[in-house]
Amino acid sequence: MAFTSTQPIDLLYDAARRGDVADIEQLLQDPQLDINAQNGKGHSALILATYDDHIDAARLLIDRGADLNLQDASGNSALMGVAFKGYADIARLLIERGAALDLTNGNGGTALMFATLFGRNELVKILLEAGADATLRDVRGLTALHLAGQQGNEEAWKLLGGPEED
Repeated sequence: MAFTSTQPIDLLYDAARRGDVADIEQLLQDPQLDINAQNGKGHSALILATYDDHIDAARLLIDRGADLNLQDASGNSALMGVAFKGYADIARLLIERGAALDLTNGNGGTALMFATLFGRNELVKILLEAGADATLRDVRGLTALHLAGQQGNEEAWKLLGGPEED
């Protein structure tokens, strides 16, 4: 099914999903368009661009004032999404531009927990170097270190300061 909405905000969401910088640029010329508007799932244009690994579109949206820390209906931020997916370059961009490292979603999960849980060890390192708090606990009381242990993720275990096994 083709995308058929002609509402400017829907067109912005679609352009962000596609990473179409030219369309985003054109749409943002409309002063009535709210760059931080969220769709029914709570996704903003920035969240959509980052979740689909479109760094140029994300950079443009950030330069134009997109809120780095908006959270979707589940409480996930753009940084959480890229940590889950393993998009290191976009994670670096978000962090450099001031994304909050330790936001929690509805389950108490953080970007660091997502990176750990899904074996995105480059992201674990990036987040730790940026100052992410490894001591935060989710709603089950688990830290990123617990998740590394549960997943058998030895590299994350070491990065997070887990003790060496004898």
